[in-house]
Amino acid sequence: MSDDKLVVVGGGLAGSEAAWQAAERGVRVTLYEARPALMTEAHVTSGLAEVVCSNSLGSNDPFSAPGLLKSELRLLRSLILQAADQCSVPAGSALAIDRELFSKTITHKIETHPNITLLREEVKEIPPDRPLIIATGPLTSSSLAESLSRLTQAERLYFFDAISPIIEAESIDRSIVFKASRYESAEGDYLNCPLSKEAYQVFYKALTEADRVTPKSFETTPYFEGCLPIEELAQRGEQTPLFGPMKPVGLLDPKTGRQPYAVVQLRQENQFASCYNMVGFQTRLKYGEQKKVFRLLPGLQKAEFLRYGSLHRNTFIHAPSLLQPTLELKGSPGVFIAGQITGVEGYVESAAIGLLAGINAARLIRNESLLTPPGTTAQGSLINYLNHSDPKHFQPMNINFGLFPPLEKPVKEKDKRKRMVVNRAVEDLKEWIKSLSLLEIT
Repeated sequence: MSDDKLVVVGGGLAGSEAAWQAAERGVRVTLYEARPALMTEAHVTSGLAEVVCSNSLGSNDPFSAPGLLKSELRLLRSLILQAADQCSVPAGSALAIDRELFSKTITHKIETHPNITLLREEVKEIPPDRPLIIATGPLTSSSLAESLSRLTQAERLYFFDAISPIIEAESIDRSIVFKASRYESAEGDYLNCPLSKEAYQVFYKALTEADRVTPKSFETTPYFEGCLPIEELAQRGEQTPLFGPMKPVGLLDPKTGRQPYAVVQLRQENQFASCYNMVGFQTRLKYGEQKKVFRLLPGLQKAEFLRYGSLHRNTFIHAPSLLQPTLELKGSPGVFIAGQITGVEGYVESAAIGLLAGINAARLIRNESLLTPPGTTAQGSLINYLNHSDPKHFQPMNINFGLFPPLEKPVKEKDKRKRMVVNRAVEDLKEWIKSLSLLEIT
């Protein structure tokens, strides 16, 4: 493409990062942000990259998965991480920020960049400009979401997100769970946690008494009957879950030869079989309560949760069917999707996707090949999750070690294994950056 112009829609963390990365590479960027003319139900200021929920951007421990992602973004000169480090406040091992200062810092950087024009206008239809980055976030307006649906020819975007917890595979007690699918005599695809009547009654009591998250005012959407929170289902009667996600019919515990009183099924979540989803256990329980209650289930007494369950308003595309590894929409050359609307969860994850979208849009303008980070990195693992998740069960995800490919040689010691995964990711990213001269900025 000969024209060196790029349009970015959305001034959140992903859009701001994308605009910055492209502008730093000599591209003239027009960034659209609807606020303050059109405020969302969650935002309270007109500042770019406003953090609306918590002042914490997650762990800063370099040997945690979130910490590794931050390290990678620092290596790639991320605007968001630069501002976060500058505006940090004491919070132990977490990267917490002064939210107001953070937003003001990024707004100033964007407004004063010579290659960026910031327009405070609502975009109701997908612009015809190419290349284009759509980074409108989980609270995308209904008109723009409908336009995106038409562009992708998708039946619908997801407006109310029901997520079940995901558990680290090696924390599941395999001496208790058994592998089977309903009504099949051969070993099946699910791990099954069998409950006796007594175990079920203990679990049921704890579930119905646990504290729940109070929904925000704009998240009072009525529940769909097909994705009721497990605690909501339980409130309808002690037997109700036994006819729903905890039904034991068609399953025989090979240790007893009998059908359990109740069962919780775990479904393999990724190609590496390193994490499992609790089938039908979407929930509004507080995170601490989820850990306490779900660890009462046989086989999950020491469960490590890679993602807790939740229900909240969210807008995201069906990435496995719609998104290329370069973040371009399939069938729509030059249209990139960035941030939470791709199906990642979390502020830093959104910024990471925005960074890659900005780099690739700039490369498209320069007629250079588009890029995908190495699969061993945190960014590459997120992209791999978006592209290769089971299409039938795709749900948004935070970065976690369950998304990374295994080491060539298995390592039993957990801390050592994590350090080796981190070191591999950092070295591979550094080599990738060097080989492509990615930091040679115009």
